[in-house]
Amino acid sequence: MADNHIAEFAQIASIQNSGVSTNGGVPYVNIPVVSPYGIVAVPPKGTNSVVLPTGDTAICLGAIQQVENLKEGELMLFSSGGASIVLKNDGRVLINGKEV
Repeated sequence: MADNHIAEFAQIASIQNSGVSTNGGVPYVNIPVVSPYGIVAVPPKGTNSVVLPTGDTAICLGAIQQVENLKEGELMLFSSGGASIVLKNDGRVLINGKEV
């Protein structure tokens, strides 16, 4: 376990019921994934992520995402299966690319 509290890059190695394990400078086992209240996400195995040591454990701060086709201020929720919801700046909502 790292002694400092410096965030580091790591790759998700496996998924457990209550957390993820990572490969990186320091391997972490079964650490929680942090997300905003009301949103729960589990990054898929192989996803690049950011891990923050927190004393005797660590937390996964989230996945590193590539942003495509989003303008500043827009929001996208998506799954690894291809489903998506996009909130556009002009008030439109797109579900799987179709306006609703």
